[in-house]
Amino acid sequence: MPQKKILNKKSLAFLEKYLNNASPTGYEWEGQKIWMDHLRPYVDDFITDTYGTAVGVINPKAKYKVVIEGHSDEISWYVNYITENGLIYVIRNGGSDHQIAPSKLVNIHTKTGIVEGVFGWPAIHTRNRAKEEPPKLDNIFIDIGAKDKEEVEEMGVHVGCVITYPDTFKILNKDKFICRAIDNRAGGFMIAEVARLLHESKVKLPFGLYITNSVQEEIGLRGAEMITETIQPNVAIVTDVCHDTTTPMIDKKRQGHTEIGKGPVISYAPAVQNRLRERIIETAEANKIPFQRMASSRFTGTDTDAFAYSNGGVASALISLPLRYMHTTVEMVHRDDVENVIRLIYETLLNIKSGETFSYFE
Repeated sequence: MPQKKILNKKSLAFLEKYLNNASPTGYEWEGQKIWMDHLRPYVDDFITDTYGTAVGVINPKAKYKVVIEGHSDEISWYVNYITENGLIYVIRNGGSDHQIAPSKLVNIHTKTGIVEGVFGWPAIHTRNRAKEEPPKLDNIFIDIGAKDKEEVEEMGVHVGCVITYPDTFKILNKDKFICRAIDNRAGGFMIAEVARLLHESKVKLPFGLYITNSVQEEIGLRGAEMITETIQPNVAIVTDVCHDTTTPMIDKKRQGHTEIGKGPVISYAPAVQNRLRERIIETAEANKIPFQRMASSRFTGTDTDAFAYSNGGVASALISLPLRYMHTTVEMVHRDDVENVIRLIYETLLNIKSGETFSYFE
């Protein structure tokens, strides 16, 4: 692949539309429709399942199957309790950060449309500065401007309504992409771009390629657990995000050193098949793609784990996109890293032969 810029205006327009759309865990279908519409010209077929995972397939009749995967869901909140004076208390849907909630605008999704609200917080003048109360799950609340519980319910809001943030995509200082839900709709975007490049380059792969956008990763890798049983792949290359550890209050001795702008992050972990990982590293070195390394202890915490331990064992690896401020509304990644993750997955696919087991015993 030439070393020119990969992302074009159409790509960035898709990324913006895809990120701006709300796709909370359990409610991913509108985002999946956007993703599938973009991917449609580049694949031969689609697979979908009951819970909303979407898979674009190239060479669907091939027996040897390779998955490239990201997940489509974003963290959110549920309405959990409505007070008599019309305030709303919440519980998490995924790893939503209670500390960033106060003063944030929110969208409450109801059957009749969006109800807007705010996470309220006591004014600084009214708080006891000698004993500041930090934001906690049991003291953050949403105000939708209703006078009482009855008015809240008349507006269509009830226990179980899902809540997202409305923050939208921006480009900061020319090459930093910021938005909520970059974790991990960036993954779905990058694997779709791989499919586009394969199509435009007229590459004929010797295997079936399953471009997989899984649901429900944020609550325990559930979508990947389901779809891997449907696909039954031989190889899975997963992409997710990892932490940029160079910002304040992160301990590098515990978290390692990874940084935006320095390239894709290749993981070491029991779930990562060593020979497949080495193939990815060799590919990066041969194509002069910068990369970083990260060690995970017992598990990666990504869909890699779900694929690896399925179907009697699937050769799996993880390529991560370094990101700042994970699970906030200002998640930040570097354009160069996005392009280099795409480039690395693309070149790795060209370096996989049909029938490979990556076994140590051959």
